[in-house]
Amino acid sequence: MRVQMNEQNKNGFVKYHLPCPLCSSSDAVSVNADNSAYCFSCQEYIRDYNLEQEPTIVNREHEKKDFVGQSDFAEIIDRNIKAETCKKFGVTVKIDSVGNITNHYYPYHDKQGAKIGTKTRFTKLKEFSIQGNTKHSGLFGEHLFSKNKYCIITEGELDCLSAYQMFKTDKYETPVVSIKNGITSAVKDVKNSLDWLEQFDNVIVNFDNDEQGKEGALKVAELFSPGKCKIMHLPEEYKDASDCLSKNKIQAYVKAFWEAKIFAPDGIINANSLFDEITKPTIKSFVQYPFEELNKITYGIRPSELVTFTAGSGLGKTQVMREIVHHIIKSTQDNIGLLMLEETPVITSKGLMSIEANQRLHLPDVHLSKEEMKTYFDKTVGTGRVFMFDHFGSNSIDNIVSRVRFLAKGLDCKYIVIDHVSIIVSDQSHGDERRALDEIMTRLRTLVQETGVAMMVVSHLRRPDGKGHEEGAATSLSQLRGSASIGQLSDIVIGLERDAQNDDPEIRSTTRVRVLKNRFSGLTGPCSNLRYNNDTGRLVEVQASDF
Repeated sequence: MRVQMNEQNKNGFVKYHLPCPLCSSSDAVSVNADNSAYCFSCQEYIRDYNLEQEPTIVNREHEKKDFVGQSDFAEIIDRNIKAETCKKFGVTVKIDSVGNITNHYYPYHDKQGAKIGTKTRFTKLKEFSIQGNTKHSGLFGEHLFSKNKYCIITEGELDCLSAYQMFKTDKYETPVVSIKNGITSAVKDVKNSLDWLEQFDNVIVNFDNDEQGKEGALKVAELFSPGKCKIMHLPEEYKDASDCLSKNKIQAYVKAFWEAKIFAPDGIINANSLFDEITKPTIKSFVQYPFEELNKITYGIRPSELVTFTAGSGLGKTQVMREIVHHIIKSTQDNIGLLMLEETPVITSKGLMSIEANQRLHLPDVHLSKEEMKTYFDKTVGTGRVFMFDHFGSNSIDNIVSRVRFLAKGLDCKYIVIDHVSIIVSDQSHGDERRALDEIMTRLRTLVQETGVAMMVVSHLRRPDGKGHEEGAATSLSQLRGSASIGQLSDIVIGLERDAQNDDPEIRSTTRVRVLKNRFSGLTGPCSNLRYNNDTGRLVEVQASDF
């Protein structure tokens, strides 16, 4: 039974944030000591609510109401927010019988622009509830804007509406979005939309003017590429954008916007403070290569290093990379990002599963049950730690760099593999291979330093004079494609050599690994010999004397 709520009932709540049996709200009910309750979503009183158990949602389709549907676009008077601003963002309000706004409804949309959830703000209690699911939504307002010179990020929906209105003119609008769930989720929310935010020339962070807001702004600013992000600092007397608009201090807000400085993390130090760090033992690596002799020269794989693997065409570069990726999956709990530009994610997945299975799963005469395939899947790409670039569409330098940054910062990948860089260069419109290689390698080098990832890049070699690489010719830095940028910008360059035309099957299936450059230890020269097993599809390290 339902009756109207009275003030005595409202003031006697003993339990809060329970689901409502009359509407779809999951947390809008507050319960009184006498077991009566009130829903702040549908604004109905429930005479008998069981305090001891979670209520069963009653199927009362004839009693349910579309509360958002009954709301209207209207001016939010106490915030000076115009109805047209609310309409832009799809924000509606509910007004009671005496003309007071009781609820705000903020819509949330997925990356394709479809509405998937609504956040309700109860104005009297300053509490919120959510209908639908905002987990997979973008930032509030994200679906409304595309690439522009500026984008402002605020801490709340009202701040978003206020900032947008203060900058809106008849000819121009500044994109403004808000994080979804308060300052504690700021980093997570921005990471989820980082790829979208990076398209703007300038991202301005304007969180609340308190300690939590200032600290959150710094953490968010660190996610962006250098020079991209600015932090707004409002005068101390104003809490946020909404406060500025409600007090009609638009000029103060606009002035703070234009005075926002490019974020630069602390990084200049006096070298006399480094002794303790210098005397700490040198860490060999986060993870070793799967090949012992290669580790003796390189000391493994380290963060903030760019390693280039190179060989002639068709000599097994991708298989070597699969062995390394599989080893990282099995040896660490870290995320790894793969941009395998010569094959689909399905082929890459089967290749990694084949290494786990010690079988060539892509061959038509290899038959495994679905359960067996699931076992190998779960142990490799099904771990949830492997992220792949499905490269349908553009392989432009900007596109690749954007994906790499998202893998590193948005998905926390510690290792990134690009196979191969030459295909990126071939996709560029200007047709200058040397210039394109310089650009992509410079930007990848910058990303490595910016994000701290360990990046492994595959590159092709120029054909040498005389004997070709497919006949076992030795690799050298001078044979790297394009300019000298690959050799100069890489920390380590590793050449792979194989005489693929030799009459001896053991020689024909054995790859020699040669370290051409090694900035870490200075050690170079031939090291490992890797023999391909046709039965298992695996590369096994062998001694030179074995063949």
